Amino acid sequence: VQLQASGGGSAQAGASLRLSCEASGRTFSRYVMAWFRQDTGNVRTVVAAVPPTSWNGASTYYADSVKDRFTVSRDNAKNTVFLQMNNLKPDDSAVYYCAASDAHFSDYWNEAMYIYWGQGTLVTVSS
Repeated sequence: VQLQASGGGSAQAGASLRLSCEASGRTFSRYVMAWFRQDTGNVRTVVAAVPPTSWNGASTYYADSVKDRFTVSRDNAKNTVFLQMNNLKPDDSAVYYCAASDAHFSDYWNEAMYIYWGQGTLVTVSS
């Protein structure tokens, strides 16, 4: 599986951006898909995650810092996962990565469980 992320850029605080991540391959729907971000301190943290289609539990996960502002979604027909980012803040500035995992969704937080990564897309938010 190859992941191609896009949609990053510069924005003013309060604005919106939408990230996209398109996956190759025919098994996209069975993967946990997540967005991570890496700040200038090189710390990479999970921002949002969406389970595979077969999951019957909670539908999504969000980091506390982005709840009620970011929305993660997937379109299995297009092999694409999205991250809609609203009301952006300067602290949201980071390189954003999409990632895919075939582990259990309860491990969404565990970076080591993700086996495929996109190339990263830079988001810069100015005040």
